[in-house]
Amino acid sequence: MALHLIKLCVGCDTVEELLDWRRSQGDVLPWKMHTRQTPKRVDDLLDGGSLYRVFKGFVLCRQRILAIDTVGVGVAARCEVTLDPEIVRVESSPRRPFQGWRYLVDQEAPADLTGFNEDAAPPELARQLRELGAW
Repeated sequence: MALHLIKLCVGCDTVEELLDWRRSQGDVLPWKMHTRQTPKRVDDLLDGGSLYRVFKGFVLCRQRILAIDTVGVGVAARCEVTLDPEIVRVESSPRRPFQGWRYLVDQEAPADLTGFNEDAAPPELARQLRELGAW
């Protein structure tokens, strides 16, 4: 059974903004998320786990976790979580604010959206549906 991480996406209000930010960085591979604390359950996370991202109170997407490494030593030690560059959109799920990251068990993780095509809806309608948690 996979274990996942969930983290607030600070500085981006939508998945599209996250993708735009990534493109502005030059799409340098690999995609890494930095955090202060290294998870204790690394083996469970690497066994099919994903990083779920929370945008403005809603979980909207995930990225598969490829590696977890601690870099630096002592007080300068940090954790780098290497992520699959493919972003998978998930069913919108409300989430209250929290600090740092949290573990997310597989049974509580939102399901992947199948057949998602945001281009099929006008941008303003898509934004409103996301804000309502319907998309």
